Parts: sequence; C-alpha cells; structure tokens
Amino acid sequence: MASPSTEPPAITTREPATLLLVDDSPVQRRFLRSALEASPEFTIVGEARNGREAVAMVERLRPSAVLMDLDLPIMNGMEAIERIMASRPTPIVVYSAFVDGQHSTNAIDALAAGAVDVVAKPQWGEGGQLDAYADELRRRMRVASRVRVITHPRGRLKTTAPALVRSDRVRAEGIDATPVTAEAAAATARRPGTVQLLAIGASTGGPQALATLLGSLPADFAPAVLVVQHMADGFIPGLVSWLDGICALPVVQGETGRRLLPGSITVAPSGLNLLVRDHLRVVCEPAPERQFHVPGIDASFESVAATLGAEAIGVVLTGMGRDGAAGLKAMRERGAVTIGQDEATCAVYGMPAAAWAAGAVEHQLPLPEIAPLILALLAEQS
Repeated sequence: MASPSTEPPAITTREPATLLLVDDSPVQRRFLRSALEASPEFTIVGEARNGREAVAMVERLRPSAVLMDLDLPIMNGMEAIERIMASRPTPIVVYSAFVDGQHSTNAIDALAAGAVDVVAKPQWGEGGQLDAYADELRRRMRVASRVRVITHPRGRLKTTAPALVRSDRVRAEGIDATPVTAEAAAATARRPGTVQLLAIGASTGGPQALATLLGSLPADFAPAVLVVQHMADGFIPGLVSWLDGICALPVVQGETGRRLLPGSITVAPSGLNLLVRDHLRVVCEPAPERQFHVPGIDASFESVAATLGAEAIGVVLTGMGRDGAAGLKAMRERGAVTIGQDEATCAVYGMPAAAWAAGAVEHQLPLPEIAPLILALLAEQS
C-alpha cells in the first residue's frame, strides 16, 4: 500500500510576496485579486491587461511572481513570457483554460519557455468549489514566489560542462569528491540488474527538466519509461503531446490494463495513482483521501520497488514538497539504482532534497548528467 504524500503547512514570511496579475478580463482580475489578497502572504502590486503591459510592469515593479493568462491582446502571453525570461527572469504561473487540446498544449509550451507552473481557470458554475480553488491558487503562488528562475532556462539546462556528482560511496568511503562526469560516476557505481524500467518523478519545473532528460534518450533506448508529473487536471494530455513531439521515443498516457512497453514513455494520468504490476501491467486507481499530490510519485515508485526490485532505475527531479522520497527509498532498498537532481539545476530543490536527506539517493547529479549516467549503466548490460 503506497504511503500518502503530505504537504507541510505554509510558512508565513514577514514580508508578503508581491504579485502581478495579467488578464484582459476585469472580472477575472477581480476574482484573482480577491482570492489572493484573502491571505496576508500576498500583495497585488499591479494588474496588466495585455502582454506588452506585463513586460513593462515586471521591469518596473519587480514582483515576486506573475500570474498570467495566455490569451492576451496586443502581445500574447507566450511572447510576454519569453521577453520577461530573457530580460528580467521572474517566476510566472500560467492561468489557462483547457477547453480543448490546443489550450493544453499552449500551456505546456509556456512551461517550456520558462513558466514554472500552470493552473486551470475556474469553472464559474462550481459554486462552493471556488473557495477550494482559491486555496489551491494561493498554494501555487506561494510555491512560485519562492522559485529561483534563470535567464534562458533551456540553454542552462542543456549545458554539458563537467559536473559535481554526490554519491553514498563518497559519504561512506571518503572518496575524493572532485568534480567528475557522469561517465566517471558510472565507473564506480553499483551495477544494476537487467533494467526493465526507468521511473521518473517531477513537480514544479518538471516539464523543462523532463524535456532535457527524455530528449537525451536515443531511439534505441531499451527499457520502458514511466513519468509521474504533478500537474493540474486537464493538462497531462498536452504534456504527452508536447513530449511526443520532442523525444525520440513515443510518448503515451497511462491507462489501466496497458503495459509499459520497452522503448516507450508512459505518463501517469491526472487524478489517479498509476501502479505497476507484474509484466509491467498498469493499474490506475483513486488516491487515498490524505494524499496531497495526485498522481503520486511515492505510490508509483513503491509499486515499482515491489514489482521490479533491482530491475529498475529511479529518478527524482525538481519540485516542491516530499513526494517521491519514500518511494525512491523503497526502490533503493530493493536494489534499484536511484538518482536525484542537484540543487543548482532545480527550479525548486524540494523533492530531491527530501529524497537525499532520507538516504534514498545513490547519485545526485546536475540535470544534463542524468541521462549520460543512465546510458552508461545500461551499456554495461549489453
């Protein structure tokens, strides 16, 4: 039974986070202002009606974070995000409808351009559910306001400079921790079993990280790949479509009864935990009530540990919270090789830090070094 992932209570800082709202609808802006200013954690410092105003106001007001619609006049949200991230990098949360696949894909494109998260617009007929929506919106903006962002994120994430590798052999055996490459780490790494599955968990900043890692896997990559990405309901199909367009391997959404096929990437669906059973069969089931993130990384990873043991590799990428730490530890205890993204290349060094602290991470690597390590380990099997 997978243990539920719980989110720590919010920490109220002395200075409220300053937010910029970007939407051409006065009604939407009033709702957003009301929802966010209900908490003393936030102060709305400006409202922009189009992308051009947003770019200028970010430069002038320097907010902690931006909440931005994509469908904007004069300059659309995508262009505004690209200009902001090129000139004054600021955490941006995309606020978008997902009434069709195109809206979902646009939101994922915005994440690739540098936005840190995506939230769905509320359905105005939901009545009392708007309070719950406002709570979730405040949580997302709380996380976003703490994210460290960088100029030209795609360029940085794809750097190939030699990188630091931290491993338990360094800690336990006193090995010299001189910066080395992933290939050098593989030379001293414990040999995995015959790997059937690469399991990856990600949250805030995950789409960009997944693009870097999965985009580095060749078309003849043999194991199946499972991805569990925390994302608002309705946006997983867009993520699947987007990844399918940039990866050499085919990308599909997981469904009960399907198998995780060798040489293909399966993304866990929204609203359900994806569990791996014998012969890589998938079961998607409702999460326990106390589980905070759905789909849950812990739930998937614990099922992988129980089913595959040493015949798997587990990776925890950027994200807020602790989801994935317990599951990755279970994988390691069953003999799997486990990897965590390092702090320097994370949008949010939360989940990998929790996994490292729990002793679940065997190798902690910069993002661009993770795929080379995996490929080096698999090369030992051929």
